[in-house]
Amino acid sequence: MHLWKAMSATVLALSVSGCGLLQHALCDPHCRSGSSSSSSLVEFLYPNKNEPPEHDTVPELHLPLRVGLAFLPSHGEAALDAAHQAELLERIKQRFKTRHFVNEIVLIPDYYLAGRRGFEGLQGVQRLYGVDVMALVSYDQTLHEDNNQWSLGYLTIVGAFVLNGDRHDLSTLVDLAVVDPASRSLVLRAGGWDVRHGSSTLINEDRDSRDASIESFSAATNQMIDHFDADLTRFEGEVRSGNANVRIVNKSNSATGSPAQGHGGGGTLGWIWVALLGPLVAARYWRLGRRGIPVTPLTGYGRRAA
Repeated sequence: MHLWKAMSATVLALSVSGCGLLQHALCDPHCRSGSSSSSSLVEFLYPNKNEPPEHDTVPELHLPLRVGLAFLPSHGEAALDAAHQAELLERIKQRFKTRHFVNEIVLIPDYYLAGRRGFEGLQGVQRLYGVDVMALVSYDQTLHEDNNQWSLGYLTIVGAFVLNGDRHDLSTLVDLAVVDPASRSLVLRAGGWDVRHGSSTLINEDRDSRDASIESFSAATNQMIDHFDADLTRFEGEVRSGNANVRIVNKSNSATGSPAQGHGGGGTLGWIWVALLGPLVAARYWRLGRRGIPVTPLTGYGRRAA
């Protein structure tokens, strides 16, 4: 009678706890599983195994920059939903929007990049949003899970709630690359990473893995922002010293006809303005001369002749 009651209780426990408990019960204590999600910058820019150009092209940056910021589309199911992606992009935007050479940072949803890969698709998004360069966030996250010695306790309903029989190892890499679609050049990039370990009960396994994934993304993003900030400061120094592999154009100077590099002083006039103002100055000299007023070369004014 006692044996029959014990067997009945075991069958009832397995029935209530569901197939998940039975699967873990029959699994070896060292069972392993894994999953990964990633988005690759190289595969996006060079789809179908296209080769990068043989010769480098010097990118031309028109300051102040209007920057498009977006997550690259992932392979398969995304590790982050749209809300968490937008949160991380906003964090990046707030960190760099006050830079003096940045006019505006525009957040672009990743589905605008999913339809057409390569530089042609990137140039289409650039024209659509009217941005000068694209800042692209890519990532790689890998999750490994295995059962420890406590996993056999999942034979009971209580064990699924209280025993940390599942252990996970999580690694995340987040990369930010600034790309000039016009010249098809990489301007600047930096990355951050995070590695963490944890354990959970069978009932909370999915929730704990999801929370760990989001926290790991956040930590890797923070490190990437710090690294990118340091590299950006170094890049600014190289630009000022003329050692950076870029050509800088000041938008305001180029609009008025000044030299493209924008090295002239604030009062420098382009040849177009000189050509326009020349006849007006000559006409003023002629009128003053007819009235008998001596004209000095610098000011155009003088005392009336006695």
